[in-house]
Amino acid sequence: VQLQASGGGLVQAGGSLRLSCADSGRTSSNNAMGWFRQAPGKEREFVASISWNGGSTALSDPVKGRFTISRDRVKNTVYLQMNSLKPDDTATYYCARGRSSGVTTGSNGYNLWGQGTLVTVSS
Repeated sequence: VQLQASGGGLVQAGGSLRLSCADSGRTSSNNAMGWFRQAPGKEREFVASISWNGGSTALSDPVKGRFTISRDRVKNTVYLQMNSLKPDDTATYYCARGRSSGVTTGSNGYNLWGQGTLVTVSS
């Protein structure tokens, strides 16, 4: 698996988690990276994106002010810091490599996906 997501788990509402996405193939250093999530019975939705050099980021409205995306190009890893978690944040979170270097919010803008990590937020 080239993109390995980790860091998911069970947390109480109001808590925090940090997800990591490691690129073992080291092919994403010049690409944007993103996080998406899919809750049971719902479609996959955009969460966050970061440009190739970390200079630009984009966050979906539901997570703005609570989540932060960052990357370490030396470690070939992208992070999603999630604070003030809510039960509505419960989902499987997927990281993905963008087709280009700039941030993008559409899933069609990504061509490599990780296997997902489950985040469960209890009320």
